[in-house]
Amino acid sequence: MTIFAIGSIPLVLVLGNSMLIPILPKMKSVLDITQFKVSLIISAFSIAAAISIPVLGYLSDRFTRKAIIIPSLILYGSGGLLAGAAAVWFSNAYIWIMAGRIMQGMGAAGTAPIAMALTGDLFKGSEQSKVLGLVEASNGLGKVISPIIGSLLALLFWYAAFFAFPVFCLISVLLTIFFIKEKKKEKEPPPVGKYVKGLISVFKTEGRWLFAAYLTGAVCLFTLFGILFYISDILEKDHHIDGVLKGGILAIPLLFMTATSYITGSKIGKKMKLMKTLIILGLLLMTSSFASLIFFKKLIPFFAVLVISSIGTGLVLPCINSFITGSVPTDRRGFVTSLYGSVRFLGVAIGPPIFSTLMAWSRTGMFLITAGLTLFCALLCMLLIHVAKKGPSKESDTLFEKLQFT
Repeated sequence: MTIFAIGSIPLVLVLGNSMLIPILPKMKSVLDITQFKVSLIISAFSIAAAISIPVLGYLSDRFTRKAIIIPSLILYGSGGLLAGAAAVWFSNAYIWIMAGRIMQGMGAAGTAPIAMALTGDLFKGSEQSKVLGLVEASNGLGKVISPIIGSLLALLFWYAAFFAFPVFCLISVLLTIFFIKEKKKEKEPPPVGKYVKGLISVFKTEGRWLFAAYLTGAVCLFTLFGILFYISDILEKDHHIDGVLKGGILAIPLLFMTATSYITGSKIGKKMKLMKTLIILGLLLMTSSFASLIFFKKLIPFFAVLVISSIGTGLVLPCINSFITGSVPTDRRGFVTSLYGSVRFLGVAIGPPIFSTLMAWSRTGMFLITAGLTLFCALLCMLLIHVAKKGPSKESDTLFEKLQFT
């Protein structure tokens, strides 16, 4: 039940964007706004989260993880209520929906990244990798079911999804309260100055590989949400598919990603060489898939090629999660994992507006630029991540002794 409760936190988080993807075209027509303004509904959420995450990460290190997660979930649900109320009763609905989305983003900052740090606190060794794989799979499961849930709710009225957020948040809050038991802190948290110095030393010694890992995580989410935004648009425009069928089609690549994340997390343990190999392999699969998509416009061949990139993403993310979560001691883990969450959110934030611009410019150019980006990340990981030949001492619970970086 502890693992289930932890898994519910990222599950709720991904509903924040994925559940709205199918209704964006409807929102555009009802609110009479531009395609760029529509993309900002996704971006506002993610930018607010990205800005708030480092602060909440520090607070979770200073106090407890639950003390941050529970209020964050409540704020998340409240933002959904505001956006829904704006759609129903407010004359200038768009501005208030954006305000609600910013509230949701600030709440989201205290969910999945802190859940990753919490997993690092509660589980060790190969069990930690397995649970992190489940957390990433839960994240992916949320992405799979959310377009379908969003499409079903839209059958009632287009803004129904906003009112669903508080319900999901309440369930996660109750699970967190009753089933997650944190270990008591054995010592007082360090003063702010000492904490910052410790973080600086972490990034001085491990900065280059952390940069590669952070960038890779951000690019995975950037491509995922950018492609979803593109698919949502072409399904309605070119193929006249909407409603639940559209949600089901959007879920296909996400289903492959989720299944791969679960299998990867359950198998990698603490096998560092295997993790590095899977990261590079996953990025190369993404590169080949995106580069090949320029030749396919019919739906079935297009999705057959697209799922290759989803499998690649499912290989990369659990390995990156394990590297980052296990890389620092418990007293600074919240900040480092939160910073990782922050760059992931930035990837989500810039995905839809950039893909919106690229769609207007060139479909071929869009896919080739995406492929070039994933190939660049593969090269970075190949060059900056070096697995040490000697194993670590058994007493250590971090990856510092397990990994040797340039």
